[in-house]
Amino acid sequence: MSAGTVVLVGTVLFAAGCSTTGTGLRDGGPARSETAARSGATSPPAEPAPSRTAPSGKPERRIDPVALLKADPRVSAEVKRDLKPCSGKEYPVDVSYGRITGGSVADIVINVLSCADALGRGSYVYRAEGGTYENVFSDEQPPVYAEIDRGDLVVTKPVYGKSDTLAYPSGEDVVTYRWNGGKFTEQDRVHTDYSNIDGGGQPAPAISQKN
Repeated sequence: MSAGTVVLVGTVLFAAGCSTTGTGLRDGGPARSETAARSGATSPPAEPAPSRTAPSGKPERRIDPVALLKADPRVSAEVKRDLKPCSGKEYPVDVSYGRITGGSVADIVINVLSCADALGRGSYVYRAEGGTYENVFSDEQPPVYAEIDRGDLVVTKPVYGKSDTLAYPSGEDVVTYRWNGGKFTEQDRVHTDYSNIDGGGQPAPAISQKN
């Protein structure tokens, strides 16, 4: 996964209402229903102020995730076109901050969801490089959801059969990535097949494939 550099000029601000974790621990599961990040942009400063990590692990300044995505050439035109508020100023965006690339500044994990069913449409990881943010991971094959889990990047992808409904996938893949040599490499992959008893929801034993 090649890295494309995104330079945010004046978009670093206190983003109101962002869904953040700040702890670097896995929080919740894929396709969460409460998924709005407000883009309450105000007049930007003359120069962008890079985020720093407070002792608690939370960044002292939060970025505007919507502006970051729209300025990123690696984000597809389709995702950008559909990146609109679901209602009012509520964007279907989840944002997490945590150290997963070994840098001194908190990395940013952004998930773009659909307004209708809250399924993940794209997942992205940004690493701070001076006053800019570099896209070091992206997955735009929906449904997809990325999280920070104890310093690793964990990506969950429901698996659907031809007759599956959105509420009942046939299974899921959970892939763990670790930052190594300046990029994310796959460390572990777990596939779970769900049973069809009473409409599904009961997972069968998982098979783990470790690299």
